[in-house]
Amino acid sequence: MYGSRPAGTMSRRRAVPAAALAAAALLLAGCSSSGDDDGKGAGAGITQQPKETDPFWVNPDGTAARQVASLTEDGKKDEAERIRRIAQQPAAEWISPENPEEQARGFTEAADEAGRTALLVLYNIPHRDCGQYSGGGAADGDSYRSFVDAVARGIGDRAATVVLEPDAVLHLVDGCTPQEFHEERYDLLKGAVAKLSALKNTKVYLDAGNAGWGHPDQIFEPLKWAGVDQADGFAVNVSNFYSTEDSLAYGKQLSAKVGGKHFVIDTSRNGNGPYTEGAPDERWCNPPGRALGETPTTKTADPLVDAYLWIKRPGESDGECKGGPKAGEWWPEYALKLTQG
Repeated sequence: MYGSRPAGTMSRRRAVPAAALAAAALLLAGCSSSGDDDGKGAGAGITQQPKETDPFWVNPDGTAARQVASLTEDGKKDEAERIRRIAQQPAAEWISPENPEEQARGFTEAADEAGRTALLVLYNIPHRDCGQYSGGGAADGDSYRSFVDAVARGIGDRAATVVLEPDAVLHLVDGCTPQEFHEERYDLLKGAVAKLSALKNTKVYLDAGNAGWGHPDQIFEPLKWAGVDQADGFAVNVSNFYSTEDSLAYGKQLSAKVGGKHFVIDTSRNGNGPYTEGAPDERWCNPPGRALGETPTTKTADPLVDAYLWIKRPGESDGECKGGPKAGEWWPEYALKLTQG
């Protein structure tokens, strides 16, 4: 993520070794419960949430669940129960670029066997994150199209909700992404929206920034150029800390400019709102004193908001700042602090 713009969003998950992710996903397809039974994994007794309020799949063998099991084995019951607050909520699975078809298939099959919907994030656009903590992405446009095609094959007709390319449109607007890449990026995003929206049971939300970066007037036309009209809606506050109230206000203003589109809000770490101390250009990165936000649900405060989601996975680092590990790596100390708020 860029280091000089205080109002932007933050670094996302670093690409996880795909072989490990794919293997885990395929394993989950065999160990998850069917119907509405409570699935358990990693020896942590992780259960699904009530389907009527939260239809999204809880990964019973995710990083947080494994942390619960490890703490329990070490006799640290209080810490284990605090991390369980994270492990028992559905958090998005970020698809890494190697073996994307296998990952998408594994996660959606596991969710389907549990009678739930998989929550996925695609974060592989070329020239991603402007070379900052989560820099990288597909090598070129054709590689990205192949990546999206593979994810679509992996999802098939199973239920999935996809959050598409955090920061990709925002960085076209705020000057972070060089002009020479703009035309291709719009084409890639529009193609991805079309491909994924065509799937029978997949909903697509295009990332649209957050309440602190700027004004909806600056991004609504770029969202249209990126294909939001074909999407189910847009996502706000991904990996950020703005309050649900502020995110709702921002989203409603933006919705009015893009045909009344619905949206989802990332509430994973916004329980105490944004961090307002320290250097403005580092407030987004592993800020202290933050807290878990509203738990994921489709029962929200406004009919325009389809869901509160945990898109950023609580407990994973924003990047190598304030003592944190690489972006996307599990940081147990930070995870515990999030549960204090």
